[in-house]
Amino acid sequence: MFSKILIANRGEIACRVITTARKMGIKTVAVYSDADARAPFVAMADEAVHIGPSPAAESYLIADKIIAACKQTGAEAVHPGYGFLSERTSFAEALAKENIAFIGPPVNAIAAMGDKIESKKLAKEAGVNVVPGFVGEIEDTEHAVRISNEIGYPVMMKASAGGGGKGMRLAYNEADVREGFESVKREGLNSFGDDRVFIEKFILNPRHIEIQILGDQHGNILYLNERECSIQRRHQKVVEEAPSPFVTPKMRKAMGEQCVALSRAVGYYSAGTVELIVSGADPTGESFYFLEMNTRLQVEHPVTEAITGIDLVEQMIRVAAGEKLAFTQDDIGIDGWAIENRVYAEDPYRGFLPSTGRLVHYAPPLAGWSEDETVAGKARRGVARGAGSVRVDDGVYEGGEVSRFYDPMIAKLITWAPTRDEAADLQIEALDNFRIKGLGHNVDFLSAIMQHPRFRSGELTTGFIAEEYPDGFHGAATSEELRRVLAAVCAGNEFTLQSRARRISGQLDGPLPVTSEWLVKIGDARHEVVLGDGHAMVDGVRVEGTCDWRPGMTQATATAKLGEGGELRLGLIVERIGNQWKVTTRGAAHTALALPLRLARHESLMLEKIPPDLSRFLICPMPGMLVKLHVAEGETVQPGQPLATVEAMKMENILRAEKEGVIAKINAAEGESLAVDAVILELE
Repeated sequence: MFSKILIANRGEIACRVITTARKMGIKTVAVYSDADARAPFVAMADEAVHIGPSPAAESYLIADKIIAACKQTGAEAVHPGYGFLSERTSFAEALAKENIAFIGPPVNAIAAMGDKIESKKLAKEAGVNVVPGFVGEIEDTEHAVRISNEIGYPVMMKASAGGGGKGMRLAYNEADVREGFESVKREGLNSFGDDRVFIEKFILNPRHIEIQILGDQHGNILYLNERECSIQRRHQKVVEEAPSPFVTPKMRKAMGEQCVALSRAVGYYSAGTVELIVSGADPTGESFYFLEMNTRLQVEHPVTEAITGIDLVEQMIRVAAGEKLAFTQDDIGIDGWAIENRVYAEDPYRGFLPSTGRLVHYAPPLAGWSEDETVAGKARRGVARGAGSVRVDDGVYEGGEVSRFYDPMIAKLITWAPTRDEAADLQIEALDNFRIKGLGHNVDFLSAIMQHPRFRSGELTTGFIAEEYPDGFHGAATSEELRRVLAAVCAGNEFTLQSRARRISGQLDGPLPVTSEWLVKIGDARHEVVLGDGHAMVDGVRVEGTCDWRPGMTQATATAKLGEGGELRLGLIVERIGNQWKVTTRGAAHTALALPLRLARHESLMLEKIPPDLSRFLICPMPGMLVKLHVAEGETVQPGQPLATVEAMKMENILRAEKEGVIAKINAAEGESLAVDAVILELE
């Protein structure tokens, strides 16, 4: 076994690998860029080596610097994590020349599966179902149009060396191909150094299901069940779970055996994932097709660990050291259900735009939950809560910065429970207790998904987000029951605040009594609240419960009794803004005004400001670079017409006209770095 390994990555995956290495008694070496000098993974490692400036192309992507760090520290092996150099054959070959072990698959397997075009040919030869499409070099846009017309719409255009949702466009017609083909090529070249593109048929009602593969250097290859990753946005996974609510035992076996056959055909060992597209329109479950193989550890690997009890990072290290797998296919079971949500630095209330900046406050939902390493007899990192467990994989810290140089993931929230509904309920409770301040984040959106009836039914497709939130996200739906509880909470908080103010000594008119009768306005709804001892009457309905908020607190817990002995538990983020309350819980932020009932009859106290009309301005929705201006001053534009393309976090975002008009003034130039809300152009 290795005595020291180097982690050629950063953030949460570096922390994850270090945690397992510690457990195995292996010393670790971190490498870091300027931006990561104070990052948690650097402090966690036994040694750390600085490898360059903040941009990945000048630090984490330079193989020579990684190898030099290995020689400097005496590291015998390198774990590449995911992204960066994890699937670069040249990196694995360079390590081999220096007699440094690569904790991953053999070079030939990386090469075979790293090219999407060649991998489809190999999959077909191995007897794996493949999606109909064009496998070969595409010359130009006109060639792409001809191919797409032959396959039949809709089609998907993908960068051959792509991954992580980059370099992909869905085309429903010829115009979409003409508009998107060059963007796919550019994204492929900018992100992966390869502008080749392939085109394939887009499967109707598609579900994204992947099979976890694990093999050793002695010819043993197993499949560790499946993960469902259908909930995606712009082809970037948001929610993952294991097992899939769609996959039957028969389907699991068929998928697993085909994926093992493909792995065996390329001599695979270590951990890897075969991604499949499955037609949800086929009730037999037999319409599944090979997409690609990721020859590395996946971001979503924790859900597989949770239902199998197998530490995949440990197995990768053992396999790289030459050990045989200590278990067989018959030993792989499914224990309970696990769900992972990716907490991103993005603002769902502003069209999911990237949000970089400083984490003024960061507190994952673990404080106060008792440690338990043996939930249901499985070794799971995390904490127990009721019948399940919660795990947070992160690599950020309070006061640190989510930089524009790297991906926007803040953390991964993983829950395990005996059933899918229980795992989802645990996600909702944990998300209620996730505290992030200083930048936009998607915690509310994740909670909304976990509560969504369609998610709870398991009727998923990769179009879930686009179909269920066509007009963007404006907060999770709020039930009447929850609104009554929030009205009682806001009235109670106002009562507490005013009672405290009345107790301040030296007031000229002396202490005045505080009323127990309130009118609470939440959005457009108004609720009459009468506070009692341990309960409140809200619109004539009795609400029994408690709230532990006190002046100065920014977070609190509320409980309310439900019918038939149930209980509603809420984690609350509480802010006092002027004379109003902002309470965030269960995937939505609620602004409330609580007034004594005797004063609330004066409607002038309840007026709201009307926001200004900004429709004639094209405003930059996120920090980024203006890659291309599609129009000129004096030009007439139509609704939906592309106006500008802004690149942020390696993704190109096309900004379109919302209405017909004439370009009056252009305020930015191509290549210019733009701040959020910068005015790019103005319409007459």
